[in-house]
Amino acid sequence: MKIACVGGGPAGLYFSILMKRQDPSHDITVHERNPAGSTYGWGVTYWAALLDKLHEGDPESARAVRANSVRWSDGVAHIGGETTVHHGDEGFGIGRRLLLDLLAERARSLGVRIEYEHGITADRMPEADLVVACDGVNSALREAHAGHFGSDVTLGRNTYIWLGTTKVFDSFTFAFVETEHGWIWCYAYRFGEALSTCVVECSPETWTGLGLDRTGEADGLALLEKIFADLLDGHGLIGREHADGGAQWLNFRTLTNRAWHRGNLVLLGDAAHTTHYSIGAGTTLALEDAIALAGALGEERELSTALTRYEQERKSALLSVQSAARHSAQWYENLPRYVRLPAAQMFALLGQRHSPLLPYVPPQLYYRIDRAAGRLEALRRFKRWLGPRVARTVQARARR
Repeated sequence: MKIACVGGGPAGLYFSILMKRQDPSHDITVHERNPAGSTYGWGVTYWAALLDKLHEGDPESARAVRANSVRWSDGVAHIGGETTVHHGDEGFGIGRRLLLDLLAERARSLGVRIEYEHGITADRMPEADLVVACDGVNSALREAHAGHFGSDVTLGRNTYIWLGTTKVFDSFTFAFVETEHGWIWCYAYRFGEALSTCVVECSPETWTGLGLDRTGEADGLALLEKIFADLLDGHGLIGREHADGGAQWLNFRTLTNRAWHRGNLVLLGDAAHTTHYSIGAGTTLALEDAIALAGALGEERELSTALTRYEQERKSALLSVQSAARHSAQWYENLPRYVRLPAAQMFALLGQRHSPLLPYVPPQLYYRIDRAAGRLEALRRFKRWLGPRVARTVQARARR
């Protein structure tokens, strides 16, 4: 099969690896519009379950990813003047650029061609048996057939900016700071020996009140360094790396598509779906897409059957993740509802932000129910049963 992957992100590169391992005679080219070594973002996160899947698909690249990742097991939250710690699941971080380099090197070793600075548009489609659109949330190939794919984009209310810092965090760290214009907070985690990612978020009222909507990048970073001075311990914040332009304040775009394939064109990763960054699943979901697509193509003889199977499988798998991401984003959009609680309670509810029940129960009552549910299996089952039903009822009434 002749395959063209449009986009050189993790999903496209890993899909090319899996297909070459499946059948070395596949003719595969990855087309990336940016120069080699140019990427956006800082570090990405993932959990141990992904490593198991990567090892099953290609042990060599899985070992390389694991060897170049850092890990943590605790979550730390600084809320006002208090600090609280939660001992949780083991998490991993790796630089996005390093991840791409590792996957590209492995793909080339298997015979995949990677063509950098080679953008593909809908009117210049490559001749191939299969074209994989893995060109991100703004996918040009998807937009050329917008009516068929049925894309829907929802903008989040809060604004955020993706930054780096030389402050190395030993744990996944949250910091919530109250200003005269409202709360502003960040998520910070290390992804290498000397660098960490720092994602800053706030409400639009706080963003404009602090003047972040009208300051240049240097002044904006200086203000954020002052706000998060206790967290950063004298370290600076860094704007966008390895790409043109500075770091930008954005509203998160949640993308869904009614269809994921058209003829021999199929969507992969962020071109097919996005989930809010606060659940840290974007890269994992993109790689899982690649695994599912390669699996379907390996087991089905007809291309259309394989693409239909892939679409159905991934849509089903994403339902719970998309729900969790939606509730997570809403939790931060409603931060004042939780931030006045004692720090330990607030951090516990931060860990429960995926729950569909939480928005409809007074926070302190929910905290007590959750604590009790941890001890009583029957109450735990009732909580899982009740949450989706309450959410559906409230949403149905809101639509009337």
